[in-house]
Amino acid sequence: MSPTPSRREIGRGERVLPGLWRLRLPLPWPGVPHCNAWAIAAGDGVVLVDSGMHQPGSVAQLEQAMAQVGLALEQVQKLVITHAHSDHWGQAGTVIDRSGCPMWMHPNHQHATAGEADPEQALGRRVEVARQSGVPEAALQRYMEHLREMPSGIARVVEPDGALVDGVSVDTDLGVWQVYETPGHAPSHVCLFQPERRLLISGDHVLGRISLYFDYGWTPDPIAEFLSSLDVVERLDPRLCMSGHGRTFTDVRAHIAGNRELVTSRLEGALQGLEDRSRTALELVPAIFGEPITEETASWRLTETLCYLNHLERGGRIGREPGQGGAELWRAEP
Repeated sequence: MSPTPSRREIGRGERVLPGLWRLRLPLPWPGVPHCNAWAIAAGDGVVLVDSGMHQPGSVAQLEQAMAQVGLALEQVQKLVITHAHSDHWGQAGTVIDRSGCPMWMHPNHQHATAGEADPEQALGRRVEVARQSGVPEAALQRYMEHLREMPSGIARVVEPDGALVDGVSVDTDLGVWQVYETPGHAPSHVCLFQPERRLLISGDHVLGRISLYFDYGWTPDPIAEFLSSLDVVERLDPRLCMSGHGRTFTDVRAHIAGNRELVTSRLEGALQGLEDRSRTALELVPAIFGEPITEETASWRLTETLCYLNHLERGGRIGREPGQGGAELWRAEP
């Protein structure tokens, strides 16, 4: 029997509340079929939160989603970016060109812009991290070829017109949204909170389906930052959460607890994987995630694994030592 073809994602728009719309935009990634942008009424236009990824036909998909709820790209008065990952920021340049709007984003966006400024240096850095993690040379060569062929998903690098940091607010018809810095998933990550209505736009910090990812190597300890950011959001006590992927949800506290539990489980998996001998990060992936690594999952699984190992090392629970072929071995500390 032939496999059932996956349903092709298309841009879709839907009203969440009067004056607030979800714009569901297609993504090319297996397992992550779409991302969300959010349009919020503001006078005779809208504030657009996130832009989607730049890829063939992506502008038409954004326009289609907006048209379904009676909006047009030219109505965007301000573009607000929750974080500088390509699926949330990649189409910003196009939105700005079409609407003439300013863009606001957290200033710590080098994790995204550095790679666009010098792709070969960024490629070399990623390959060296993979080599240190124990990836064999043959797989490294395939990885390099894949990265060189893969589009960046970014129309062009856009420097923000304003900095989204703690204390900044965004005015809309639904009231003022307060900006909260929530690094961990990405150094540039922020959430927006509307206190009277207790509405949270969470980006990828808290998702409807609990799923973790952390940028590695740009800040001292993404895991500690993520856990601290969960505390920030929990104190806000949101009533309705609008995340970067998936549907809106109300049980925010349960999702926060689920994220904490998953981080704890994966840290414990790393420690258990080091009980009998030293291992490379690549060798530890099955112990952490409960499944073998594949070439399709290697990049983001290794990135997350290295963040867990870095966190445990900073806490004095594990250490590292040189291995063979430029790899690093991780060991449990007594």
